[in-house]
Order: sequence, then structure tokens, then C-alpha cells
Amino acid sequence: MRKAWRRSRPGEAPTRDSPDAPPGTSDGTATGISLAEAASDVTAKALRALARGDATAVNRLIAELTAPPSRVSGDAWRLATGRCLAAQMRLGVTRAWERGWQPADVVRFTSRRHTARHARLATDAIAAEMRAYSGATVDDRWREQLALLGAEAWWEDDDEHPGAWCEREGVDHAAYVAAALELVHLLEYLPRLPRMGPPPGTSSAADAPGRPTPSASAASREVGQRTLGRVRALLAKAESTEFPEEAEALSARAQELMARHSIDHALLAAETGDTGGPAGRRIPVDNPYDAPKAVLLTVVAEANRCRAVWHRELGFATVLGFPADLAAVEMLFTSLLVQATAAMVHAGPRRDARGRSRTRSFRHAFLNAYAARIGERLREAANRAAAGAGGKDLLPVLAARDRAVDHAVDTMFPNLAKGRAGSVSNYEGWVAGRAAADLATLNGRLEVTGAFHRS
Repeated sequence: MRKAWRRSRPGEAPTRDSPDAPPGTSDGTATGISLAEAASDVTAKALRALARGDATAVNRLIAELTAPPSRVSGDAWRLATGRCLAAQMRLGVTRAWERGWQPADVVRFTSRRHTARHARLATDAIAAEMRAYSGATVDDRWREQLALLGAEAWWEDDDEHPGAWCEREGVDHAAYVAAALELVHLLEYLPRLPRMGPPPGTSSAADAPGRPTPSASAASREVGQRTLGRVRALLAKAESTEFPEEAEALSARAQELMARHSIDHALLAAETGDTGGPAGRRIPVDNPYDAPKAVLLTVVAEANRCRAVWHRELGFATVLGFPADLAAVEMLFTSLLVQATAAMVHAGPRRDARGRSRTRSFRHAFLNAYAARIGERLREAANRAAAGAGGKDLLPVLAARDRAVDHAVDTMFPNLAKGRAGSVSNYEGWVAGRAAADLATLNGRLEVTGAFHRS
């Protein structure tokens, strides 16, 4: 049984170990301010110091939150500060949901801006916050993200979480206080994102921008765990084998499975009058070399009748499209990125005639060329598929889907600006990248039917 936050009942005298006991006394009778209020005051000052970048003040206030005031029990002060920080973190998570963020977005961005330890604390804060919602009001896609993150309350008692977390992480209480403050500060200044579905606490059937209709949700489920499992297994083997012929055969089978499923779904939806619309998901685009990686994701998305919008400062892209196509984009992009990275690392470092490192420019050019060549191959595959996977009957269906996806992008991102690809200064890297792309297996599916679409 987890204990709720405990506060003194009306008429009950605060005890020495109660967070309602004022600092400066052991019996809570002298100063007229509770420990909870004192902890909240110091926490607010620390957050303001973080906001203005005053490291000296932050360190001093962390010390105040860690060490109890005079004549106050250390356990009582730690309990008060722990409850205050926990409440602030949960409030930050709630506001993140209101701003369009999802669990995976929050944890990924926390890790990007701070450390993996901060990300684990964010996961705990999410787990604590999610206990406030009825399971019936949590969208299935949120459930999947929470499961992948392992966002579960692993601690026995909320009041004991700070100590249990410190023990798990192998750090002292000051490190917990510092991480919690930095997490609260990060959550407080998250930008607003387009909503990709209903936040927890609302009906699963609630209408929200970017959320597929019930029929589209059914279509997404049509992809089927069995098919996805077979595709993932084929991709894993294709990426790990040392024999190109075997990788090609495995990838071809994976392509066939996904292509058949996507085309069948598009035709069936047209025949049955399925009104399901586009959905969306966010896919990480990490450093280093995030720009050419974003280009790769863009060409993969466009070839699969989806659109990708890159949020560079946030470290991910929003991809919009029909559910089966989104699954293909994510698997194909991930597989191609694995292959590109392996080929790039295998090429080794580079130096110029004077011995200066040229590795970074080489790899930047390598990945840009890889993405460009992959785009050409995907366009060729798309044209071939259009000619043999439904003929004239298929073209209007796919054209209608293109229009629906474009409309979803315009609705969600009305002020979208198109950027230009960066320049490439390393010819050797460009040539090597195109060669690697020619050897890459187009894992995931036979890249969509229909002409390659440039948005």
C-alpha cells in the first residue's frame, strides 16, 4: 500500500517529524511557517536562480534544501523537501501533457538536455503522475510508450522515493535535489507542440488534432502484431548478417510483407468507405550529424507517402501519414540508419595532407550522400511498385491519401518553413556515402506505391 502525502488534520498538533512543523522549533510552535512552506520557498528561489543562470545561488540553495535549518529534524526537512520536489515534478509533467508532449518525448528531450540519470528521474515522475488517471482515459499509444519506457512505480512509498532513487543511482541526496530542480526547470519551459492525440484524463474516443478516427485506429491494428513481429525479425537478421546476399533476401521478404499490407489496406479502405485519416508519431533524430539524418528520414517518409517535420532543437521529427505507412517509415529509417552508421564507421577516420582531422566533414558528407542516393533508389522503387500493384485503380486512392496527409501537415503546422540542405565540403565522403547507399538494403517494405512525392 502506497501512502498518500500526509498532512496534519485540522486540530491535530504538528509533530517533530511532520512537514507541517515550522523550522526553528522541534514542536512547531514558534515561527508560524510550516516546513512545507519553507521548502516551497527555497525551491522557488532555486528555480528562479536556475532560470537566470546563477550557478552560485543554485548551489547555495541546493545546500539549503539538503541540510535542515537549525533546530529542525533532518528527517522532517528531507521529507518536506522531497514532497515539494515530487509535487513540482508531477506538475511539470501535467503541464507537458497540456502542451502536446508525450511520455517518450519528455524522457528523450530530458536525456538530450541533461543526462540519462535525469531521464530516469523523469520516467519516475511520469509513472507517479500517471497513477492519477483512470486506465480508461489513457490512449493506447500512451500505454505503449509507458511500457517501452518502463514507467512504473517501482518504489514502495512515495515519501521514500528520494532515498530509494539515490540508492539505485549510487548518489547522495544533494544529487537528487539538483536533478529534480533541473528537471522541474526543464519541464517549466517546454515549448508547445501540436497535439498528437488525447492527453490522459480525457476519453479515449475524444477528438483531437492528429489523432486517427476509430476506423483509422482499427486500420492501424490491422497491421497486426504477427506481421510486425515477422518484419522486425527479418530486419534484425538483415542488419546483423555478414553476407550481402543473405541480407538482400531477408530485406526483400520484409519489403514484400509490408508492401502487401499497405497496398491491401489502402484498397480495402477505399472499397469500404473507411473514413480514417492520417495519424502521426515522433521519431528521434539524434546528434551527431543530425542534419543529414533528418534528410534521410525525410526521403524515407516521402517515399512512403508520409511527411516529416524536423524539430531540430528538440531532437526529433514529427512524421504524419496513414498508420501502416508510419510503421514502415520508422522501421525502414531505423534499419537504414544502422546500415549507414556501420558503413561510415567501417570507412574509418580521415586526415588531410597536413595530418589534420577531416573525419567530421567526411562523415557529414557521407551521410548526406547516403540520404540523397537512398532517395533516388526509393523513387525508383516507388515508380516500379505503382506500375505493378493495382494499376489505374490504385492511383486515385493513393492521390487521395497524399492530399489527406498534406492537409494534416498544413493544419498542424500552418507556419511551416522549409529549410535548405547544408553544403558538403568533403568529396571523398560524398562518393563513399553514395557507394554505401547503393549497397544498402531497403529494409522494411517495397517502398510504397505511387510516384515519389516531394512536399
